[in-house]
Order: sequence, then C-alpha cells, then structure tokens
Amino acid sequence: MTSIGFIGLGNVGSKLAGSLLRNGVDLTVRDLHRGIAQPFLDAGAKWGESPKQMAASVDILITCLPSPAASATVLEAGDGVLSGIGPDKIWAEMSTTDEAEVLRLGEKIRAKGAEPVDCPVSGGCHRAATGNIAIFAGCERDAFERMLPVLTTMGRRVLHTGPLGSASVLKVITNYLATANLLSLCEALVTAKVAGMDLNTTYEAIRISSGNSFVHETESQVILNGSRDINFTMDLVCKDIGLFEDIAKRGNLELELAPVMVDIFKDGQERYGPREFSPNIIHRLEEAAGVEILAPGFPPEIIDDEPEEPGYEVKSSLTG
Repeated sequence: MTSIGFIGLGNVGSKLAGSLLRNGVDLTVRDLHRGIAQPFLDAGAKWGESPKQMAASVDILITCLPSPAASATVLEAGDGVLSGIGPDKIWAEMSTTDEAEVLRLGEKIRAKGAEPVDCPVSGGCHRAATGNIAIFAGCERDAFERMLPVLTTMGRRVLHTGPLGSASVLKVITNYLATANLLSLCEALVTAKVAGMDLNTTYEAIRISSGNSFVHETESQVILNGSRDINFTMDLVCKDIGLFEDIAKRGNLELELAPVMVDIFKDGQERYGPREFSPNIIHRLEEAAGVEILAPGFPPEIIDDEPEEPGYEVKSSLTG
C-alpha cells in the first residue's frame, strides 16, 4: 500500500486528509497544532514528528498550507521536507500557491531525485468533505499516473493541466473568477433589495437564468441566510487576487478589473478584519444602502448532498 503524509489540516486540508483516511489509506498527518490532528490520530492515522521524518518515511508527501511562504518554510527549514525526501518519492503541493514559487521548490525536489506535483483543488470545502471536489494536477505524465489513484480518492474530477506550475496558474485564475462573481452577486442582490424585489424570488430568478453560477448556488445561499460562512476569508481572497495579478504582470498584461477588486477587499479587511468570511464583503453595500440582505429558508452552511463517487481523470474532447 502506498504510504501518504499530509501536512496542513486547515479548512481544506482536514477534509482532503479525511477522505484519504476514510478510504483506508496508510496516512501520517502533521499540523502546527497537534490538537487539530487528534481526530485523525484517534481514527488510525500516525503522527508525523517533523516534515523531514515524514518525507523520509512515506511514498507521497502532500502539503496543504495557507500561503507560499508557509510551504517554503515546511520544505526548506532545517527539519523540512527537503532534508528528508529522496529518490522515487513525490511531493504534492495542494495549496493555492504561486507558479514561480512552486517551480523554484520543484527544482529543489528534483535535485533530491523526487518528483514534484502541484495539485490544488477547486469546488469549496463542502465538496472537499465528501471527496467530490475537482483537482488540477501539474506535473510530468509519469508522476501524474502515480498520483492519480491518490487524487481520485480525494476528488471526483481530476485534470492533468500540463507541466509543473500549470495547475497553480489555473487554480488562481478560477479563484479570481469566483471572486469576481461574488462581487457581482453582492451588487445584484443589494440592487434587487433597493428595487423592492423579494429576495427568495430573486435567488430563484438568477438560479434558473443565464446569470446562474456555482458561486450563486453556494455563496448566495449563505449570504441570504446571514451566516456568510463558506470557510474562506478576506485575507485569502486578497492573497489569491494578488497571485492572479502577479501572473498577469509576468505576461506584461495590465489588468482593469482586478485592481478594483483588490481595492474593494482591502477596504473590506480594514472595516471587518482580515479573517472575516469573504461573502461579508456585501456589508459594504448593505451599509451604503441601509438594508440587510437576508431571506428565510436558506442554510447557514453549504452541505454537499451528492454521494461520494469514484474519481476519474477529466480529458478534454478538444485535445484528445
């Protein structure tokens, strides 16, 4: 059986690691706070004494961390992954990170005889919890084939995006689009309210129309409930938009919409705090209009009601 180490048991990492454990994987876990790992240890996972020890003892080491800086520390510290990893092993980076940084660290991994993979997820914590989330994977094809059984245990749809770094680029792009959609939905819902529209009817009108989206079917519900809880915070939005702008700058592209989004979320952080749930960016418009965007019947959190299904590789019909 392939042995797997998992470092980073935060909002997303805990759910991905949970899918591995639920499906009988030989799992070793580690987090800065051992207490967070205790439920995994109680369920049969082993505790990783250090990133070095884990890298030396497992076949595949996964990191799922809040920032590129955190990933660099876990890899490059004295007792880090790079001091323990060796030939024929895989480092899989599941964090939302910077393409340039994953390429830099990937070269160090290859110098140890191991193979790097960047494999961020997309689809929300509710789908991560059920093993139905989508996963991008940037790496050599041979490494992808080795990772695929692990990735299809954690997710349903798995896309090989190309070489190392490509998955991180696409993940940042998709997060940027989700944020743009969130901001436009905030404006749409507040505009509907000031126009005197019933918000339950407004939700359904958007849902059955050309204005519908994944973000509407998830985040609009917790906005209308009032919890605004999607396990994602304003500081993470700012990080992701910043990474998106960095990609554009490397291509000498001057963006128009992204800087406005950055300004909105910087203002949101100043008003409500960096750890405020990102859908509460709607507070800015609620306060300006003197209204509350609430409606009965919506859930306080999004639960994936689809049963867990075996994962599979997604292949483009256009490229064969």
